[in-house]
Amino acid sequence: MTLKTHLMALDPNNKQATLLAKHCGYARVARNHALSEFKAGLDRDEFLSDMDLRKRFNAVKDERYPWCRELSQNASKNGICNLGDAVKRWISKQNRFPRYKNRSGRSSYQADNGAGTVKVEKKRVNLPKIGWVRMREKLRWRGEIRRCVVSKRAGRWFLSVLVKVVSDSAPRVRSPRGPVRVVGVDVGIKTLAVTSDGVEFENPKALYRYLRKLRRAQRQLSRSVYRSRNWYRKQVRVQQIHYRICCLREDAHHKASTAIVKSADVLGIESLRVAGLLKNRRLAKALSDASLSGFLTMLRYKAEARGVEIIEAPLNFPSSKTCSACGKKKTKLSLSERTYHCEACGAVLDRDLNAAYNLRNLAASLTERENGCGATISPHSRHTSCVSEARRIETATTTDKRTGQLRIDLSRGS
Repeated sequence: MTLKTHLMALDPNNKQATLLAKHCGYARVARNHALSEFKAGLDRDEFLSDMDLRKRFNAVKDERYPWCRELSQNASKNGICNLGDAVKRWISKQNRFPRYKNRSGRSSYQADNGAGTVKVEKKRVNLPKIGWVRMREKLRWRGEIRRCVVSKRAGRWFLSVLVKVVSDSAPRVRSPRGPVRVVGVDVGIKTLAVTSDGVEFENPKALYRYLRKLRRAQRQLSRSVYRSRNWYRKQVRVQQIHYRICCLREDAHHKASTAIVKSADVLGIESLRVAGLLKNRRLAKALSDASLSGFLTMLRYKAEARGVEIIEAPLNFPSSKTCSACGKKKTKLSLSERTYHCEACGAVLDRDLNAAYNLRNLAASLTERENGCGATISPHSRHTSCVSEARRIETATTTDKRTGQLRIDLSRGS
């Protein structure tokens, strides 16, 4: 049994949209009230749990918030429970202290399905206290509905459904005697991804396409009176442009990652430290537009679902500076050099394709090896994690000081 989520767009009428907004406001009010009580308890050296916060809110909600009687009480309950989870993350130092939510932030509320009140039939969903709401598409997964989250983004309503699916089909496993298709993937800014098979996936550059419209919309927003009716309309316009940019980027990432995973048994990818790359002010906007870390995340979870092994190169692996034909490593290679010229063997090929070849060779060298008895050991099984593989490669990777060639000694890394 697995848990899968499907995000769908809703098509509510005016009355239903008003009720959805009220439920989101109810969840926000309950969370902010509980946060005030929690902070007051900390001042008195009293730690209040989410159950205590719920009891205190229920004691005053009819008097202070009479408009919430017609709404579903799951909205306030889940809002306070989410605050309890945020407090737990703050205690474990995973996140900062929770803050208050305002109306201009993300509007959402969670609807439980404990009593089976949430029902999905074809292109409509039955939400508590709201009724049947039309959806833009059908629910993709079949199974038990565990949780539903209604959210508003860029002036549109969305429904995220968590379904408990009974999966009959196991992930695809390669036959031990069959050929292994090893593919190296190099990601970049000019081209989103280049595989060792010679396939290129273009970068949509969605931000640059809509940068002029975005600047105009943000300029109009800044000139409006803060939190006026016109200001809220301009804010929605800015959100719509950002949403369009995000959709174009995610669509290109999904198409490229699905095509790559379907064409390989083993994938060799590079490890990127995006936080360090964003410190370069000349490349920060282009790197953010490409969203390379999100693309690599898609590759990882899609490969895990299909049984494809991922082998990550270490952070300092010189995939672009090393010649894929002879192994000679260059000391310097500027970003403007899009064609790789090897001075040792005379090889001339595309820079990104050369990096994809190096990643493929690295993954192939770790895919099948022989032990002392001559038997083939295939680490294609899922017991070896990517982190341990990367550490083993990093300890086994050396550079010859005399020739400058990259050498991989598997006996050192084992």
